[in-house]
Amino acid sequence: MQPAVEFRGISKHFGAVKANTDVNFTIAKGSIHGLVGENGAGKSTLMSILYGYYRADSGDILLDGQVRRIHNSQEAIQLGIGMVHQHFMLVENMTVLDNVMLGSEGGFQLNAQRARVEQELRTICQRYRLDVDPLATIHDLSVGAQQRVEILKQIYRSANILILDEPTAVLTAQETASLFEILRLFKEQGKTIILITHKLQEILDITDTVTVLRGGRVIGAVPTAGTSKEQLANMMVGRPIENNLPRQPYHPGAPVLEVQNLQLLDAQGVKLLADIGFTLHAGEIVAIAGVSGNGQSELMEVLAGMRLPSSGQLAFQGQALPFAGRSNADGLPRTFRELGIAHVPEDRLRDGVIKAFSVMHNTIFGYQDKLKNRWGLLDFKAIAARCAALMQNFDVRPNNHDLRIGLLSGGNQQKVVIAREVLAQPKLMLVGQPTRGVDIGTIESIHTQLLKLRDEGVAILLVSVELEEVRALADRILVMCGGRITGELKIEEFDTTRIGLLMGGEHKS
Repeated sequence: MQPAVEFRGISKHFGAVKANTDVNFTIAKGSIHGLVGENGAGKSTLMSILYGYYRADSGDILLDGQVRRIHNSQEAIQLGIGMVHQHFMLVENMTVLDNVMLGSEGGFQLNAQRARVEQELRTICQRYRLDVDPLATIHDLSVGAQQRVEILKQIYRSANILILDEPTAVLTAQETASLFEILRLFKEQGKTIILITHKLQEILDITDTVTVLRGGRVIGAVPTAGTSKEQLANMMVGRPIENNLPRQPYHPGAPVLEVQNLQLLDAQGVKLLADIGFTLHAGEIVAIAGVSGNGQSELMEVLAGMRLPSSGQLAFQGQALPFAGRSNADGLPRTFRELGIAHVPEDRLRDGVIKAFSVMHNTIFGYQDKLKNRWGLLDFKAIAARCAALMQNFDVRPNNHDLRIGLLSGGNQQKVVIAREVLAQPKLMLVGQPTRGVDIGTIESIHTQLLKLRDEGVAILLVSVELEEVRALADRILVMCGGRITGELKIEEFDTTRIGLLMGGEHKS
């Protein structure tokens, strides 16, 4: 059978950075093809070339055996190529229907067109079991439902080749299983799927073939049935990955963070957090497990000074955190940083970096006052030297501190955020989803850094939806559901079934 897509000698450079070099491989029609590699290996760049965002410096792309010059994404869509990005391209205050029609309204008689498209979308949803209401507003939908809207857009636009970039990075296990059922139906229709993911178990579960990139080059392409996670990891990073990282025995120190009867209400009086209470000690990692959207994000925002609690007592190193008498949280995150509370936010693009600024500038945000010279001005020579050392020590790629951070891969952006907070030498580290969307080698590096901090006596509060990450890092586990803590487990009591029940709302007796 003629391949759906063939890459022949594709190369793409951004200045001195070689994103892709002489890339050659084929993707079979009617297959699910995995694409894996470290952050910065060139996966997203290659798919952006296929989708028309970038133009290759050299090489050819063949679709159904014919060489195609794809100048922009509109041409890619016309050729039957669709792409679902890791960060969804949806207008949140518009309906599903409006988002699907945006850019392809089809004339001035919008009411008649809307009625026709609505009916077509309902037919597509039924056929592919997408379970999306075309009249629902995007901001009222779960993350999983928003992703189904993105897939719905591509099917409506007659995509025969569907590219998914880290599609499960923000999904629960149940949403991931639902997505995979949709992809299998898509495949049964004779369509082709290209799946970019760092989760190697998902590669084994859903793909037919997997291609590995490293340093912008193809390392190999293998049938999924004939490979393993260990082999793929070795191909990705060029060395074996350490699964059991060294850590010192668990000897917690003095209390660092004490939370009692924490309550948080939204503007409508709905309880987002209720009766939250726990103590976090020096030299321990406490992980909060739970399905996304059950109060973990709001708890971290309160502890980072990004929002005010409605009531409760919160103390840091024996002193009450300065919430009292405030009408808003303006300036609090800066105060908390000065106290020694560092924060790695769950959403690095929204809260962790400014994409238009350089890597160097992003390494000082929140700590710029500590990097001034005796005249009160930023010492950019010292800042540049500090950034160069940071990039070297944390293996940020490409190693160019003047590059806009928005041009780095998600995993390398995450390294910058974590490095910035680690270098502040905090007493308390708040870490939200530290390895979301990062490769297996970077996961190992981030876990090593967190365990090192723990062994040095730093108190770490970790929020993660990845239970394997919780198992690898935590000394104790708090489980949340519906804005409440439903149970606490020692790491020796780790049991996925028990944790699943607590995540579903069952309280530990």
